[in-house]
Amino acid sequence: MQEIKVYGVWGSPFSRRVEIALKMKGVEYEFIEEDLENKSDELLMYNPVHKKIPVLVHNGKPVVESSLIMEYIDETWKQNALLPTDPYDRAQVRFWAKFIDDKIMASVGAALLSKGGDISKAKEEMQELLTVLESEITKNKLFGGDKVSFLDIIGLFVAYWVPIVQDILGNHVLTRDKFPGIYEWADVLLDDAFIKKNLPDKDKLIPILRSRFGVKP
Repeated sequence: MQEIKVYGVWGSPFSRRVEIALKMKGVEYEFIEEDLENKSDELLMYNPVHKKIPVLVHNGKPVVESSLIMEYIDETWKQNALLPTDPYDRAQVRFWAKFIDDKIMASVGAALLSKGGDISKAKEEMQELLTVLESEITKNKLFGGDKVSFLDIIGLFVAYWVPIVQDILGNHVLTRDKFPGIYEWADVLLDDAFIKKNLPDKDKLIPILRSRFGVKP
C-alpha cells in the first residue's frame, strides 16, 4: 500500500495546487498542516535545503517545490494527464509555469506588498507581465483547451489569490477592464465544478491573509 503525505498550509496557493493535482488523479493522501512560525522536524528533515512547504512524501521519499511535485504526480499516476504528451508542448507549459512562479509572483509582491520605493514602477512592471500572460491565455478558453490542466492549476494564484489580496490591501493592478482576457479565463476556471469544490473558502481565507499582511478588518 502506498503512503502519500503532503506537508503544507491550508491557505497556500502552493500547497493547494499539489492537493488539486492529487485529487484530479484520484490519489488519496494525508495532509499535514504546518505552522510556518514553528516548522515541524519532519518538514525540516524532508526539505533541509529550502525548509519550505509544500513537500510531497511518497513511500518515504520527499519531492519538493510545487511545480516539480505536480510533474512528479503526473508522471507517477498516468490517469487524467495534467501535461501534454508532445515534448514541445510540455516545454511550453514548463516555460509559462516558470513565468508565473518567477515573474508574476515577484511582480505581485513588489507592486502590492512593498512599502516605500518606486511603487509606480513596480505596478507598471506587473501590468507589463500580466499583458504578456494575457496574450498566452486568450489563445484558448483554458490553458489546456477545454479542460483544466497543469497551467490552469499553476495559474490559480492569478485567478483566485491575487484578486483577494488586492481587495484586502485596497491596491488594484489586475482589473477586469484592463485585463479582460485574464478575467474571462479566470471566470471559466473558477466556475469549473471540481476547481470550485477544491479551493479554500474565501470567507476563511480572507481573515488569514489580513492577519498575515497586518491589515485590520
